[in-house]
Amino acid sequence: MSLPMPAAVSASEPRIRVMIVDDAVVVRGLMSRWLSEEKDIEVVGIFRNGREAVDNVIRAKPDVVILDVDMPELDGLAALPLLLARRPDLIIIMASTLTRRNAEISLKALSLGATDYIAKPETNREVTVSPSFRRDIIDRIRQLGRRRTAAARPRKEARPGTLPHAEFEDSHAHPPVQLRPFPPVSPRVLAIGSSTGGPQALQVLLRGLAPVMPRLPVLITQHMPPMFTTILAEHMSRICGGRAHEAVHGEEIKPGYVYIAPGDRHMKVERKSSTAHIVLDDGPPVHFCKPAVDPFFTSAAAAFGPGLLGIVLTGMGVDGASGASVIASAGGAVIVQDEKTSVVWGMPGAAAQTGQCSAVLPIDDIAPRIIKLIHGDRS
Repeated sequence: MSLPMPAAVSASEPRIRVMIVDDAVVVRGLMSRWLSEEKDIEVVGIFRNGREAVDNVIRAKPDVVILDVDMPELDGLAALPLLLARRPDLIIIMASTLTRRNAEISLKALSLGATDYIAKPETNREVTVSPSFRRDIIDRIRQLGRRRTAAARPRKEARPGTLPHAEFEDSHAHPPVQLRPFPPVSPRVLAIGSSTGGPQALQVLLRGLAPVMPRLPVLITQHMPPMFTTILAEHMSRICGGRAHEAVHGEEIKPGYVYIAPGDRHMKVERKSSTAHIVLDDGPPVHFCKPAVDPFFTSAAAAFGPGLLGIVLTGMGVDGASGASVIASAGGAVIVQDEKTSVVWGMPGAAAQTGQCSAVLPIDDIAPRIIKLIHGDRS
């Protein structure tokens, strides 16, 4: 597995300043070495607990903090609000091993203002030999840390009839977004793909869909490891009145239920006669992701055709873009979250640039638009 190429750094674009907070000396040393090898990243602080981080955050002026969950004196969850009180615009990435407790803490941290989370290998030895962990750390820092400079960059005026272009994760220029009309068929199934920032966006979306939830099934692929998807499903179930759960291989897809792809399995859809069923696939990662959105969208489009509405929410990378095109080719529709309300406009931006999407909307406006479509209003 190859690591991404370091980003080019221009004289006008400062390096991303990173603070590492972890009680394990091996983890601190490895992260510091990895990040110091990246030309666009600068390590400005290395601390062993949350108290030291809080005491030094003003002096160090980090853009991004990698914050361990379990630490002595002051753990990550307790340090989080104190760090944000001193630096409200700080990007904080929670780091924890794959236990149920840590998954619960990491998802709670997102609700308290953390930007993202990352699953650490369970032992220090596994950390030293895990290229995927190194890649994930660097990717998250790079993509999230660029948000501040991207937001300050001047925008180009869009041509009439198009949406303004967005600055993507790689900071390259892209043409304005072209939209296609909504198809005449009202949606009968929702397929949602999300990644970084997805848990928060999913909560907003599912709450907004409450009036129509009994009328159609909702299937979700969120980039998450095992255990995290279990906790996510429990959180979504509370929002949906007990109707959300991790998908089970072979189960029938029914209206009124929310099916969430389990971590480390691709979720696909297979139609048998008049009914559609969940298929869990243990195939290789797609776009370094498992579960991945593209195979999910592609199979759902084959199963549901024009009755499928695909939703691409906030997330890094391009997963979901080719699947969105497949949905459109099958006669379905695609809505993507807009850049302003996305934590990262990678996945939705890539899908929007295919020209196969029918709307680019703020997260608060997606559920109302879906409800209108279900009622036959395609304006």
